[in-house]
Amino acid sequence: MKNVFDILEERGYIEQLTHPQEIKQLFGKESVSFYIGIDPTADSLHVGHFVSLMVASHMQKCGHKPIILVGGGTATIGDPSGKTDMRKMMTREEINHNVSCIKKQVEKFVSFEGENAAIIVNNADWLLDLKFIDFVREIGSLFSVNKMLAAECYKQRLETGLTFFEMSYMLMQSYDFLHLYNTYGCKLQMGGNDQWSNIIGGVELIRKIGKDDSFGLTFKLLTTKEGKKMGKTEKGALWLAPDKTSPYEFYQYWRNIEDSSVETVLKMLTFLPIEKINELSSLKDEKINEAKKIAAFEITKLIHGEEEAKKTEEASNALFNGKGSLENMPTTKLDNPYVPIIDAIVLTKLAPSKSQAKTLINQGGITLNDIKISDITYTLSDNDYTDGYAILKKGKKIFHKLEK
Repeated sequence: MKNVFDILEERGYIEQLTHPQEIKQLFGKESVSFYIGIDPTADSLHVGHFVSLMVASHMQKCGHKPIILVGGGTATIGDPSGKTDMRKMMTREEINHNVSCIKKQVEKFVSFEGENAAIIVNNADWLLDLKFIDFVREIGSLFSVNKMLAAECYKQRLETGLTFFEMSYMLMQSYDFLHLYNTYGCKLQMGGNDQWSNIIGGVELIRKIGKDDSFGLTFKLLTTKEGKKMGKTEKGALWLAPDKTSPYEFYQYWRNIEDSSVETVLKMLTFLPIEKINELSSLKDEKINEAKKIAAFEITKLIHGEEEAKKTEEASNALFNGKGSLENMPTTKLDNPYVPIIDAIVLTKLAPSKSQAKTLINQGGITLNDIKISDITYTLSDNDYTDGYAILKKGKKIFHKLEK
């Protein structure tokens, strides 16, 4: 079987490694127990978690054992990485609810059966019973405060005020690795590149107690050509749960990605063979849209299932080619169907405010039933509704159905 290191490298996942040669050799000679952490700050995963779970899937398919750590304990603190403000503290009940929802989504990526079956653990099971004095004596004494404050994950918070509560996050995450190492023989922690400082903390903690087989690996974050994280929409995060981001909206997001992102998305978020991906990503101009359609279908199928992916594809064809059904298009049922166009744009979240809705109209960016709207005072009437609905469009690719 192919060394998973080569697969991860070929698909562009790998960003940083603590011990590159040792990790590659380790993958080639034995089944490795590894862990990926997820903090349950919401009742659904989002695109930011997607890459982690794809990596876990590739690892398991090559014979390695995934440990999915759900941070029921660390979520009571919140990771300060990349944050300028302290995260909201969550109740135990909120965390437990989120954990149960997340487990169901993880099952789409890794198997909990077989010889290298994945397991899910919750760090609340060992962190919440720790005794403070014992912990800071045994674990805290091995960490340099000077070195911690120099870590990237704390820099932004230092500007607004880093609390001791948040600073302890690195110690907790490092202790997680130590616990999993001792309990399950876990030798590798993996995570997004924004977790590099925390991952190094865990690797070094294990090595400071006399072990030499702990390792860390980070993978690249999905970003646009401007360097912004992918998965952000006008409504916020792109969620994996259908009640937070509809399958149609999810499909459309990937259908409308930048041309320059097609290769990365196909490699990191689908299981298509590399040869097929190279063929698709080499398409130019209008032909690259075919690659985007395939990417959108494959990614939606992975998250929402093949049947739902076909429905969203049909709905998209209805808009772009005049074929298929409109039933999966984002829809708003209006209490008052005769609203000003400005209000309709805001209600459907095609714009966050009336002033921005006016700007869209003035720039020629809004059409109603394929007719460009130029009058900011326009009000919908019975003439706009055919079979009880009207189609509002922003730009060329964002559609919304208005129902009476």
